Amino acid sequence: MLQSLREKFMGWPGVIIFGGLGLLMAVAFGVGSYSVSNQDTWVAKVGKHKISQQEFQTQMNNLRRQMSEQQGDKFDAAEFQQTSFKKKVLDGMIDRYLLQSSSDKLGLVVTKAAIRAQIADVPAFQINGKFDPNSYQAVLTSNGMTPMQFQQKVQADLQTKLLPSAISDTSTLGPADVDAYLKLQMQTRDLHYVVLPRPALQDTKVSDAAVAAYYKAHQSQFMTPERVAVKYIELDASKLKAPTAKVGDAALKARYAQEKSRFVEPQQRLVSHILVKVPTNATPAQQKAALAKANKVDALAKAKGADFAALAKKYSDDAGSSFQGGNLGWLQKGVTNKAFQDAMFAMQKGQISAPVLTPDGYEIIWLRDIRAGKTKPFSEVRDQLLAEVEKTEREKAYSTLAGKLTDLVYENPASLEPAAEKLHLTIQQTGLFSRDGGKDGIAANPAVVKAAFSSSVLKDGNTSDPITLGTNHIVVIHVMTHDKATPKSLASVSDAIRQAILDQRVDQAAKKSAQALFAKLPAAGLEAVAKSAQQPVLQLKGATRHQPNVSAVLLDKAFTMAHPADKKPSFGMVSLGNGSFALLSLDAVHPGNPDKLPAMQRKMLLAQMRQAFATSATNEWLKVLKQNTDVKVATSRL
Repeated sequence: MLQSLREKFMGWPGVIIFGGLGLLMAVAFGVGSYSVSNQDTWVAKVGKHKISQQEFQTQMNNLRRQMSEQQGDKFDAAEFQQTSFKKKVLDGMIDRYLLQSSSDKLGLVVTKAAIRAQIADVPAFQINGKFDPNSYQAVLTSNGMTPMQFQQKVQADLQTKLLPSAISDTSTLGPADVDAYLKLQMQTRDLHYVVLPRPALQDTKVSDAAVAAYYKAHQSQFMTPERVAVKYIELDASKLKAPTAKVGDAALKARYAQEKSRFVEPQQRLVSHILVKVPTNATPAQQKAALAKANKVDALAKAKGADFAALAKKYSDDAGSSFQGGNLGWLQKGVTNKAFQDAMFAMQKGQISAPVLTPDGYEIIWLRDIRAGKTKPFSEVRDQLLAEVEKTEREKAYSTLAGKLTDLVYENPASLEPAAEKLHLTIQQTGLFSRDGGKDGIAANPAVVKAAFSSSVLKDGNTSDPITLGTNHIVVIHVMTHDKATPKSLASVSDAIRQAILDQRVDQAAKKSAQALFAKLPAAGLEAVAKSAQQPVLQLKGATRHQPNVSAVLLDKAFTMAHPADKKPSFGMVSLGNGSFALLSLDAVHPGNPDKLPAMQRKMLLAQMRQAFATSATNEWLKVLKQNTDVKVATSRL
């Protein structure tokens, strides 16, 4: 399969495409960053595999946090509300699954060493550039993850890279291909050229009739944009005052007593383990071999003076914890699989278990310590309870107020005043903004702009339906001012039109003159033509594609002209803009010298070329996978 893909994309157009793969999503934290839903829904089905709304929202949250950190003040949260953006994120998740599934079927496996190297390379786990086990454990704990869970995330991420890496690693691209590319990229050219400056016009008069005709023919260029200003009522639960004046300690204590189980810190156990992995769909012989190895390691671990951590580093197949001596940190119920949990909570402190069969394989568990559970006192959770009551009351108030506002708007869609007056809400207003939106406030929100220019709101004069700005945050709008797109007055644009007409005349005259001179080049040569035009001939010897202080347009033309043949130059003509043209005589083409590039840079270039080939081949392979996989997308659930 790899060979057929390689043969299909060995041509240079498919190879010289620099840049990253762009297919693979970064490993992200975020467990628990979404609310659990009881409804079993999906946003996409890839074959029999479902991508749930929870998975999609988690990916969106992770991406939002990542982009916010990277872009700072330039971050635009409104982009995440656009269906097109959501679709791109979902497409990436679909591609990710297809690549993982394809790698599994092709027998491509993520090695323990690769997982270990990936984890050790995460900056958050390092101190002074070196992996630090304590930082690793602390970061995972703060994100509610165990080393095993994080390892599985890393493994899943690496799984998506297996196929592109396999294509890149098995690519037949080599030093000869690098040389061929460099000879082309580092090519130099010898040329002479003459610049024909912008001609002076004899006829600089532009009649009023000509201005009027141009104005009429190009009316769309001289329009003021359509704009609106809206009145609006905004409801934001976080800004509502919660009616909590009657909530005293007695009520809070009653709630504490009723929900006391929430404030119990569960018993935790400090655990290390050694994993002997059993292959997926293992044969009886493989299972027997894994058990034999587990029993051997178990005996070594229970031997007098045994070093469990050293044994874990040597024998454990859990790449996420083996280099920490098998340390999984403090665990509580609900964070491991049932078999592991049952064994862990049946043990005494200091005990080492017999091999326990779990979905991951045989695990030898060392219970190092026990931390008893306890109930937090009321004094410690009082502020939390009060904040929860206030939040609940605000949400109740918001829900009631939002329902009443919606009803009143539907009862009287022609105005916001009745609803504002009855509910004691403030009507605010925006400045004028176009269909491109405003710079700040609600006018910068695409959903608000879309509603403002909708037929119902703009043409029919209705108040909009509630527009969601965020969680428990809505706005209703009503057009206050509508400035239609209107033609600018002829008087206000006449000077610009006169200049445009003169520029057209210059361009036409310049092009006509340049074409006449260009036609003489093959017979007369550049020197004679330049003399007749009273312009000097300029020379570029050994010019590169990015020659400094030379017009980029002129260089682009020089490097696309045909090679000189039969010891005769090739000729070209190019517009330099603003009525100026250049006539070129290409005298010689010199292949680049690959030896000028240092060995290290040549090696990096070869890696980039192989990656580019892998990118192209992987994209084509994804197309094939999608053609042969039933992929369904529920856009309405995004």
